[in-house]
Amino acid sequence: MATEFTWLGHGSWSIRAGTINILLDPYLDDSPTVKVKSDEVEADYILVSHGHFDHVADVVAIAHRTHATVVANFEICEWLAKQQVKKTEQMNTGGGIDLPFGRVVMTLAHHSSGMPDGSYGGDACGFVLKLKDGNVYFACDTALFLDMKLIGAVGLDLAVLPIGDRFTMGPDDAVEATNLLAPRRVVPVHYDTWPPIAQDVNAWAQRIRVHTRAEAVVIEPGTTITF
Repeated sequence: MATEFTWLGHGSWSIRAGTINILLDPYLDDSPTVKVKSDEVEADYILVSHGHFDHVADVVAIAHRTHATVVANFEICEWLAKQQVKKTEQMNTGGGIDLPFGRVVMTLAHHSSGMPDGSYGGDACGFVLKLKDGNVYFACDTALFLDMKLIGAVGLDLAVLPIGDRFTMGPDDAVEATNLLAPRRVVPVHYDTWPPIAQDVNAWAQRIRVHTRAEAVVIEPGTTITF
């Protein structure tokens, strides 16, 4: 069975790798663009990139209900333990761990990170997932940075990049990021959730086609793509 990636909306994803269900940054119940609620998703693993509410809002509730293992940096895992989340895998930037669905590498991201209660959330990150079917990079919330060229050196079948601007890199830098990463396909996220991050995604996709070698894949929340 091919690995399936479903964009739930904003920065949230559901990934099915064989029989294993993985969530990335679940912000579901209060999101204006997500069509599924936190009590409707399944998870064996939850990946968390940083501590902002629009990435961790539903992590605790989902972890309690599903008994999923949360993969995050040390500080977020310590915070989750105080919320009675029992199963975590602590990581930090540059590290990797092998899990039943593949290898997870925690990459650099240039972004702030604070937990919903104001406590320190450690360093923000992205993830490279080295799966049976190929490699995918979730940049998560980040600015453009030159080391994306090193991240792309592993050979990326898919890159997922924010284009909203203001809080993350915008369309211009996401085009440059695509050139540095050199993925086969690129998907835009973290836009149009609220007016301050509204973007013309189709115009951005056309620039990807003209100025990079990647295939731009524009999808609606709830859409599933495969490797």
